[in-house]
Amino acid sequence: MTERTARPAPAAEAPRRAALPTSVLQPLGRLRRDWPRSFADRLTAPLPGVRALARLAREGAVRPRPEGLRDIPLLPFEPGPPPPAGPGTVAVTWAGHASWVLRLGGLTVLTDPVWSRRILGTPARLTPVGVRWEDLPPVDAVVISHNHFDHLDAPTLRRLPRATPVLVPAGLGRWFLRRGFTRVTELDWWEAAELGGVRFDFVPAHHWSKRTLLDTCRSLWGGWVLTDPAGRRIYFAGDTGYGHWFAEIGRRHPGIDLALLPIGAYAPRWWLRDVHTDPEEAVRAHQDLGARRMAPMHWATFLLSAEPVLEPLTRVRAAWERAGLPREDLWDLPVGGSRVLVP
Repeated sequence: MTERTARPAPAAEAPRRAALPTSVLQPLGRLRRDWPRSFADRLTAPLPGVRALARLAREGAVRPRPEGLRDIPLLPFEPGPPPPAGPGTVAVTWAGHASWVLRLGGLTVLTDPVWSRRILGTPARLTPVGVRWEDLPPVDAVVISHNHFDHLDAPTLRRLPRATPVLVPAGLGRWFLRRGFTRVTELDWWEAAELGGVRFDFVPAHHWSKRTLLDTCRSLWGGWVLTDPAGRRIYFAGDTGYGHWFAEIGRRHPGIDLALLPIGAYAPRWWLRDVHTDPEEAVRAHQDLGARRMAPMHWATFLLSAEPVLEPLTRVRAAWERAGLPREDLWDLPVGGSRVLVP
């Protein structure tokens, strides 16, 4: 599905903002050997301890109940190739979960690409990937939010040419170097790099990182603000709970045109509140950011938590309506769906 959005700016709207010095610009390909051994001091909340793990095991609330799985056939799925997009066009295509095909400034950028049918520790995908790998335009860059298996998928990344520019959180560069990638850029929060006229700002998130038993918080986590030469901005939140960072990101990056925000994997709430926004919190985060439009993600793909599979969509639509926001600014795409923002 491809929809086109071409709304003229209201007469009272301020002119397109000038570029602001929001982050420290780093050279493309910058790697560091002196990152801290741990980024645990960046955690917004303590990680769960033994008592929380014991409670989760006792309650067994890690997957939806059978009645919560009945709506799997109703999950929105409309696969298709990304729409054509020239240098002056911003287009987004949701491949599923946190994987997006972003077209801006003449570049094609993948976010947290996961084209695998299954990831470690979860059942197979509820919906297939929304875009066939063969239908992708040449990939100009990849951004990674953090190293969890549902966001950093080694089998998918092996499909890419090793010269593909990859922008990653601090401490994650070595993982890519070991796999032969030659154009890797590591960034800390509030640092940025530029590629082909598009600016990539790495911004904070309320989350954590872990891939093995021995690397908890050894690399950073965060989201990305991509700005094209015309000043149009897409915010990709990655994986995050709700908190103060959204307002700060909005202050440093005013006028975000589209916020890609997670709405799933939130139940049980006592277990996941600190690291995953629920639908109502995602709408609140959108408002904190001052973004113009929101596209939900991080649902309808993998079974990571206990909420009914269709509930994130119904709740985010209801929260959006309660907030009095324009319905056309909620881009609740099906897996495989696209939207094009025409200048």
